[in-house]
Amino acid sequence: MGSLGASSGRELLLHMNGGTGKRSYANNSSFQKKLMLKAKPMLEETITRLYRDSSPNCMKVADLGCSVGPNTLLVTSNIIDIVDTTCTRLNREPPIFQFFLNDLFGNDFNTIFKSLPDFYTRLQGDKGNEFGSCFINATPGSFHGRLFPSNSINFFHSANSLHWLSQDPLSGLTKETKSLNKGNCHIVSTSPSEVYKAYFKQFQEGFKSFLKSRSEELVPGGAMVLVLPCTCKNETLSKSLWEVISLTLNDMLSEGLIEEAKLDSFNIPTYEPTIEEIRHLIKEEESLFLQRLEVFTVPRDEGVSECGDDFFLDGNIRAEFIATYTRAAMEPLLSAKFEAQVINELFIRFRKKLVQIMKVEKFETANLMISMTKIARRSV
Repeated sequence: MGSLGASSGRELLLHMNGGTGKRSYANNSSFQKKLMLKAKPMLEETITRLYRDSSPNCMKVADLGCSVGPNTLLVTSNIIDIVDTTCTRLNREPPIFQFFLNDLFGNDFNTIFKSLPDFYTRLQGDKGNEFGSCFINATPGSFHGRLFPSNSINFFHSANSLHWLSQDPLSGLTKETKSLNKGNCHIVSTSPSEVYKAYFKQFQEGFKSFLKSRSEELVPGGAMVLVLPCTCKNETLSKSLWEVISLTLNDMLSEGLIEEAKLDSFNIPTYEPTIEEIRHLIKEEESLFLQRLEVFTVPRDEGVSECGDDFFLDGNIRAEFIATYTRAAMEPLLSAKFEAQVINELFIRFRKKLVQIMKVEKFETANLMISMTKIARRSV
């Protein structure tokens, strides 16, 4: 779930594939669903504590980088269930809910809206007439800046979104520095330190702005749960998806299948921070208290089979699963630079490269789960 937070109109290109077709994000986001389910215990703990301590009459929740598809309303359902259970245990009346679904202006909000009548019907059937009202709104815009009035939101959630950067991380570098990463569109094992620094600087600026904005928008005592991919320096994990995409495009360049100028001007705007980098940035935002931070690792083909037989599936099926959800997330971005036939060839080759990688190593990703609370300042 998620997308870039950018400005100057570029964000219209930076979103997941919309609609409900074969290549839509809505139909290719079961991997992201698995990541969200891994974080559900932390979500339960954070919201239970929040509601126990504050019991708002109207629970205002924002899902940042909501994207489109079943995962969007899965978050909403989970939060309602957690609060409902907490209310029953504490013998309190359930609150009114107001949910704000946030993503960039190019996100396919219409598909979400069309699914709301069925969602409300299911909610009514599950909870009955005694349950409080639930209002769902869209709040388009970049989560790297302000989205809501000060002291107005009880809880923020964001999953699989914060690794997207607000702009091309190499746009400010000189031609000479850019040439050091020539032929690559992301950080690869041979990238010089200048490229690493440029990507981290862009992430650092965006994440600091994100934390500052959320701190201002949260009510005192309000909370956040964030889930995002990370880099574990002490562990040897497999290549990132972005590096494999970059290597595949590099192969196509060497064979004359894409123009050098197009590849040179294309950089994948994602950064997967280390645990230490995240801890340091959160510590700098003194108004937020870090409740918990955990790391979990999952195979990149997690979710390929709902029957639990993932390990025994054919390597081609597993690679196709990864390639399909990667394409659903990246196609609009790629389409801004490359023709349809280039993109088709890219993902054919990408899938083949994944098959080879998975023969020799575990193709895994590390992810961070973070729970934070806004410190309630005592008045003097």
